[in-house]
Amino acid sequence: MINTISGVILAGGAGNRFDGATKSNIVIDGKTIISRIIETITNLFGEIIIVTNTPEEFIEHNNCKIISDQILKAGPLGGIHAALKASSNKAIFVFAGDMPFLDKKFIIRQIDSYNSNNCDVLIPKIGEYQEPLHSICNHTLMKPLEEYLSEAHDYAVREFFKKVNARYLQFDESEGTKKAFTNINSPSDISEIGRILGNG
Repeated sequence: MINTISGVILAGGAGNRFDGATKSNIVIDGKTIISRIIETITNLFGEIIIVTNTPEEFIEHNNCKIISDQILKAGPLGGIHAALKASSNKAIFVFAGDMPFLDKKFIIRQIDSYNSNNCDVLIPKIGEYQEPLHSICNHTLMKPLEEYLSEAHDYAVREFFKKVNARYLQFDESEGTKKAFTNINSPSDISEIGRILGNG
């Protein structure tokens, strides 16, 4: 159990709908995505935070701290900001709420790398692809993040991470890695999920 990093699930809410449902509550093989995420990380983190602008959709997860964005319409960066403010720890491990196949061994490897590096954020890379919503963020991000959010521009997570002390952890491009970092962006991704499940 890790008590120096909080696990954070960016579950979205209003504006992040997927065929009428919040993506985190889409059912994959009998379980909602957020239930899958919580099941995977619950024994890793002493504190789990769900960030959502529709908290009424997640009240069943009463073992988690449920919070909402303080800075609205800032996308995932708004969620990261809220989680940093709410966390009892000096770092948070941020997970997108639409990743149904998170893998403990990748999470633990990332935590080990973070603990051996001095950085504001540790971001995984699969080949050349970065996954900023599977990152470990230190509380040192708070001041530059609030400054960034106070400006009028595109609130892209990758763009913000370019402005801070970021480190990258390289993962291979195996099928297991691709599965662990799979997320759902559109209805067409459901057929891909079915293929992954079919292949075990």
